Amino acid sequence: MSAIAGGTLVHYRLLEKIGQGGMGVVWKALDLSLDRLVAVKVLPDEVAGDRRWLERFEREARALAALNHPNIVTIYSVEEAQGVHFFTMELVQGRTLAEVIPAAGLPLRDLLDVAVPLVDAVAAAHERGVVHRDLKPANVMVSADGRVKVLDFGLAHLGASDGDREPAPRAELAPDTGSHLSGTLPYMSPEQLLGQPMDQRSDLFSLGILLFEAATGRRPFPGDDRFTLADSVINRPAASLDDLRPELPHAFCRVVHRCLVKDPAARPASARAMVRELDDLRHERRSARRATAPSIAVLPFQDMSRDRDQSHLCEGIAEELIGTLARLEGVRVASRTSSFRFKGSTVGARQIGRALEVDTLLEGSVQRDGDRLHVTAELTDARDGYCRWSERYDREIRDVFAIQEEIATRIAEALQVALTPGEKRALSAAATADAEAYDLYLRGRHYFYQYSRKGMRFALEMFTHAIERDPGFALAYAGIADSHAYLWQNVDRSEANRLRADEASRRALELDPELAQAHVSRGATLSLAGEHDWAETEFETALRLDSRLFEALYFYARDNFTRGKLERALELYERAAAVQPEDYQAPLLMAQIDDDLGRAAEAQAARRRGVAVAEEHLKFHPDDVRALYMAANGLVALGEHERGLAWADRALALDPDDAMVLYNVACIRALAGRVEQALDALERAVGAGLVYREWIENDSNLDALREHPRFRAVLERLGAGG
Repeated sequence: MSAIAGGTLVHYRLLEKIGQGGMGVVWKALDLSLDRLVAVKVLPDEVAGDRRWLERFEREARALAALNHPNIVTIYSVEEAQGVHFFTMELVQGRTLAEVIPAAGLPLRDLLDVAVPLVDAVAAAHERGVVHRDLKPANVMVSADGRVKVLDFGLAHLGASDGDREPAPRAELAPDTGSHLSGTLPYMSPEQLLGQPMDQRSDLFSLGILLFEAATGRRPFPGDDRFTLADSVINRPAASLDDLRPELPHAFCRVVHRCLVKDPAARPASARAMVRELDDLRHERRSARRATAPSIAVLPFQDMSRDRDQSHLCEGIAEELIGTLARLEGVRVASRTSSFRFKGSTVGARQIGRALEVDTLLEGSVQRDGDRLHVTAELTDARDGYCRWSERYDREIRDVFAIQEEIATRIAEALQVALTPGEKRALSAAATADAEAYDLYLRGRHYFYQYSRKGMRFALEMFTHAIERDPGFALAYAGIADSHAYLWQNVDRSEANRLRADEASRRALELDPELAQAHVSRGATLSLAGEHDWAETEFETALRLDSRLFEALYFYARDNFTRGKLERALELYERAAAVQPEDYQAPLLMAQIDDDLGRAAEAQAARRRGVAVAEEHLKFHPDDVRALYMAANGLVALGEHERGLAWADRALALDPDDAMVLYNVACIRALAGRVEQALDALERAVGAGLVYREWIENDSNLDALREHPRFRAVLERLGAGG
C-alpha cells in the first residue's frame, strides 16, 4: 500500500484514504480517463497472496455486479495492475448511519425514510441470491440530501449454502476473539454466532438490530463483553421497542421485533414483505399529513405563441410542475388527469377549486418566439379568487428548467411549505440540459398519451430525436421503452418490439437509477415478458422513490392481476385511485376484482364510481376510446346492457382495427351474454396483434366464453408462451 499511497494506480489518482476494514482499504480517487471521482477498494498486500482472501475479495465484486439498485453502491470495474488487486465503484459521500443516529434515536419521519430504502436494498439483493451477512450502521451511508446506500459486501454470499467457514476479517469482530465466524459481533444472528448454516433470514435479524438502534440509539441485546453479548443474542429476549419509544407506531415496532426472534422460521417471510409493511406505514402517515396540507391544482398553461403550436410545451411545463410539487410531502397536488380536464375552460377559479377540492390554482401562459421564451405564472386562491403571487419570465428557451424550478420554489414559499434537503434537490433536478431535446420529449409524451398505434409511432419518432440530441436523457429512453411495450402488448408482438423495450428500459436505469419513471418502465417491460419477480422489484423501487406515482401503482396492480394475485392487485388499484380520484380506470378494474373475490356490494360501488368519473371525463373528451369502452364494461356489469353495448360500438367505430379496443369489446359482449359476437371481437383482437395470454386466462370478463371451442382455439393459437 505504501507504494501507491497518494500516487496513481493505472489511470486512478488516489486522493485520500476514506475507509479501512478487514477486507480492504478504500480510497477516494480521480478516474483520469473519465474525469470523475470514484472509490477504489484495494486488497491489502499482506493478504493478497492468500487464495481464500482473493476469492472473497472477488466475491464481493461479483455480488455488487449482480445488483442494480439505487440504494446499493454501484461497481464500475474489477482490475489488477502493478501487482495490486482492486475494484472501482461509485463514490458515496456523506455520513454513515452510525454517525447519523442521535443518542435518543431518529425521529419517526427520518426513521422511515432510512428504513424503507435500506430494507428495499436488502430485498433486492436477496432476490438476486445475494446475502449480505454484515449489515450494520457503519455499512449504511446517508448522503447530505438523505439518500441511503448500502456498502461493503465483503462478506456477501451468492447462491447456495452459507455454512462454509472462511478467514475472519481482522478488524470486524470483537478484540481478542479467536472465532472463525464472519461478521460483526453485535449485529450477528443467533445462527451466525453458533456457526450454523445461514440464509436470507440471518440478514433480517441483523436488520432488526440495525432498525432498533436507529429508533432508540441503543442495541436490543446488552453485553459489555463478547461472551455476555453472544449469550444475550442467543438466549435472551430483545428489549422492548414499544417501551423505549412508546410514541412510535406499533406497526413499526412489530416489524422490528419479528426480525429479532431466535427462530429464523418465525421471522418475516422476506425482506420484500418488510418493505411493503414499512412503506404502507410511511404512505399512511404521509396521507394523514397531506389531509391537512395546503393543496394546489396546476392547470395547462395557455399557448400565446403566434402560431399556437406550443401546446406540448404548455402541457409539459404544467406536467413537470405537477410532478415536482407532488414529491413535496407538505403539499397536496391534484393529478394531471383532473387538472387537464379544465384546459381551455371558462369556468371560474372558485368553481374549479371546489371541483378539484384544492385551495389554490396555478395558471399561466407560454409564448415562444424563436429562441426566446416568455412565461407568466399566477397563483390564485381558489376560495376567494384573489391572486396570491404572480411573475413573468423572459428568458431563452434553454432556461425553461430554471423557470420551472423558480416557479415551484416560489409556490412552496407562498404555501409556507418547509422543504427537506432532498425536496430542494428534487426542485432543482433537470432531466436534460438540452432544451430542444426536452421540447422533443414533450412532443413525444403528447403523442404517447393518445394511446393509439399512430400516436405511439409519432411518440417514438420524437423520443428518438430527443436521444440523438442528448444521449444521456433517461426520461426519453423510458418513453421509448413505454412505447415499444405498448406496441408489443397491443399491436405487434414481435421480438423486435420486446427487445427494444428491454434495451431502452435498461438504458434509462443505467443513466438515472433514482428515476422512478425509469423503474416503472423497466417493471412494465419485465412484466410483459413474464419476469414477474424482477418486475415486482422494479415497481417496489419506483414506489419507494415516489409513493404517489400513479403509473407505478397502476402497472404494478396490472402485474399482480396477470399473476392471479388479486388481493394485492386490489390494494394497489385502491392506492392508485386515492392518488388520482378522477381516474376512471382503477375503480373499474377494482370492481372486477371485487367480483372475482365475491364482494358484490364493493364491486357495485366501485363500478358506479368509475362510470360516473368516466362520464364526466367524456364531457370534455367525447372521442376518448378508452374511456368509452371501460365505462361500457361498467355499464353492462351494472345491468345497463343496451347503453353499455352502444358505448362499446361507438368505441369500435372510432378505432375499428385497434387490438385493445377489440379485446375490450369482446369482454363487454361476453358480459352481456353475446357469446358469438364476443368471440368475433376476440379473434379479431388476436389477429390485430393482441397476444397477451396471461391476461386472457385470468380475465373473468371472458368466463362465458371459456368452454366454447372457438375460445379454446384462440388459446391454442396463442401458444403456451403467449
